[in-house]
Amino acid sequence: MAGAALRILACGDVEGQLETLFGRVRAIQAKSGHFDMLLCVGNFFGSTSEAEWAEYRTGAKKAPIPTYVLGANDQETVSYFPDVSGCELAENITYLGRRGLYSGTSGLQIAYLSGTESQEEPAPAYSFSAKDVAELKTSLLSTPNFKGVDILLTSPWPRDVGSFGNSTGEIDARKCGSKLISDLAASLKPRYHFAALEKAYYERLPYRNHTVLQEGPQHVTRFIALADVGNTSKKKYLYAFSIVPMSLMDPAELVKQPQDVTENPYRKLQEEAQKTKASLRAEEEAACQFFFDLNKHQGKKRPSDGKESGNSQPKQPKKPPQLTGPCWFCLASPEVEKHLVVSVGTHCYLALAKGGLLPDHVLILPIGHYQSVVDLPPEVVEEVTKYKSALKEFFRSKGKRYVLFERNYRSQHLQLQVIPVPLDRCTSQDIKESFIAQAQEQQIELLEIPEYSDITQVARPGTPYFYVELDTGEKLFHRIRGRFPLHFGREVLASEALLSLPERSDWRRCAAGRDEEAAHARAFRRDFQAFEAELAARLSRQ
Repeated sequence: MAGAALRILACGDVEGQLETLFGRVRAIQAKSGHFDMLLCVGNFFGSTSEAEWAEYRTGAKKAPIPTYVLGANDQETVSYFPDVSGCELAENITYLGRRGLYSGTSGLQIAYLSGTESQEEPAPAYSFSAKDVAELKTSLLSTPNFKGVDILLTSPWPRDVGSFGNSTGEIDARKCGSKLISDLAASLKPRYHFAALEKAYYERLPYRNHTVLQEGPQHVTRFIALADVGNTSKKKYLYAFSIVPMSLMDPAELVKQPQDVTENPYRKLQEEAQKTKASLRAEEEAACQFFFDLNKHQGKKRPSDGKESGNSQPKQPKKPPQLTGPCWFCLASPEVEKHLVVSVGTHCYLALAKGGLLPDHVLILPIGHYQSVVDLPPEVVEEVTKYKSALKEFFRSKGKRYVLFERNYRSQHLQLQVIPVPLDRCTSQDIKESFIAQAQEQQIELLEIPEYSDITQVARPGTPYFYVELDTGEKLFHRIRGRFPLHFGREVLASEALLSLPERSDWRRCAAGRDEEAAHARAFRRDFQAFEAELAARLSRQ
């Protein structure tokens, strides 16, 4: 389900320069067509606003577009806002109020918080306090199935908004702004967040609102700070955008993650808050002498330090899995089918896959015995990375992109399956969406790993998992907790949506004779020779 997009303008500090602002709005509408509303953050009024404002207040002049503004940020302009709950200030100009949620007939939801942060309680008329933020959060988060709001309007920046993101320029986001607004933004998960007051324009890279590998994908947030109207430095003070209310969007479309998405800048703030809560809970528990262990016989008590009587032994760490038989992939093993080997490095080697999905379906394998990528020592990881880079260049020279996957489940030796896909057949986005769609059909939770994260950060040695990596650097991960389809990776790539080779999804049905396999290996080795020489040069520089 999708609705019509709304066209919206957002503006920074107006400082009473209404003619400059509205003149610019008229010019934009004359050139680009009608906009539905104008949202103003920061100081709407200035110290010399009265004469210019009187023309709008009396109706002599009219704003060219429905305009919604935040309240005062200082004592001098408090008198312009007669009703703290919001009111019409002039025709087409509305004060939203001290805090709340504006819901339009379109379904668009705009959360707002007027003023600057105050430590006083109650806060002055031009400020907000921790209590104001808590009450606003409570009123919205208690809504059934709350997923976030479309837009958040605040005058100050949120503290630390630049963390994990692009540079904030001359503004030090670690010192300016409000921690309370950071907390509010983290909780309300706006799709757009606008702020002002710093006389600067800053558009942050979008950030994610979910914890990777712990929560399903959610929509991203875009933070935009705007400069003051008519500034002499010509910094951007008006921002135009289109938005479909999230209530009208297709859920899959809503949670799409853009290529440049980053970590949530307020993650540390949330972690600190969680630690504080955990500490308070621990203090409360420590105040109790005993508690009932519901996992034991009813009524039996145990001390609050968690130590039980008896001769129970401390839990031993789990030993790594032992090799249970001959390994088909340790290069020194007699079981290795050496006619399939196409390149040998210092720590790794390449071999064509037996029963490959395609003739150039290749495996990256460690020479020594390691079960998974997360078990590899640094020097092996480095060589694996260089092999991936060489294969990327090799396949690109043939008009292909590769897809790499690993299944650390019911396998003894690490096998990185590298399968080329023609560039003109499907995009990397098509491939990613196919994996996610087929995972959902089979109730497999396949989550995206952040761009600058590594699989070793999300999986420990011994953890069963399935892992996909595109040559764009995008990564998908599933932690296996029960049964898992052994041919899942091949099935996705063999599907009609990608390679259209469903009959080859099981390698056992793709067996070829030894002579045919050897011929494919010779052809691959010949074509890969130039890239192998460059790879050898890279390895010699290690």
